[in-house]
Amino acid sequence: MLPEILNGHRGAKLYATAGDTTITGPQALLVSNNPYEGGDIAGLSRRSRLDTGTLGVVAVTVNSALQAATLLRGARGQGLTTLTADEVVVDAEATEIPVGIDGETVIMPTPVRCAIRPKVLRVRVPKDRPGVLPPRAALDWPALVKLASFRSEERPGLLPG
Repeated sequence: MLPEILNGHRGAKLYATAGDTTITGPQALLVSNNPYEGGDIAGLSRRSRLDTGTLGVVAVTVNSALQAATLLRGARGQGLTTLTADEVVVDAEATEIPVGIDGETVIMPTPVRCAIRPKVLRVRVPKDRPGVLPPRAALDWPALVKLASFRSEERPGLLPG
């Protein structure tokens, strides 16, 4: 998208409202289920949690090649806005806009409302899935109590007192 952004944005001018913040004219806008960490505009960052009950918002507004280069180097500059909100409303100077949903482009009427409903989706995953640390060994409470209450007469080879 960088060459298109530098040659002048094509498409309807967007307006995004997230909480008390209004973002005018972003060339790219990401609204995610829970915020991404690091604000990496190349899409390399991760979300450590998916159950915080907030939307993450990343908006890119680039007005010069210098701003674009600053963002590509990973520096936070004027062209990057990151925030969280319970609801995001995206409006435009058009009656419909293309929206990416899970990698698919969908044409949606404006305004587009994005909201989050915490704890609505339950996800079940196998306990032995890759990347999960093995569970800790269970404590053997009777053995632990026995060790904690040692008596010299119960331990052969030890002399009392």
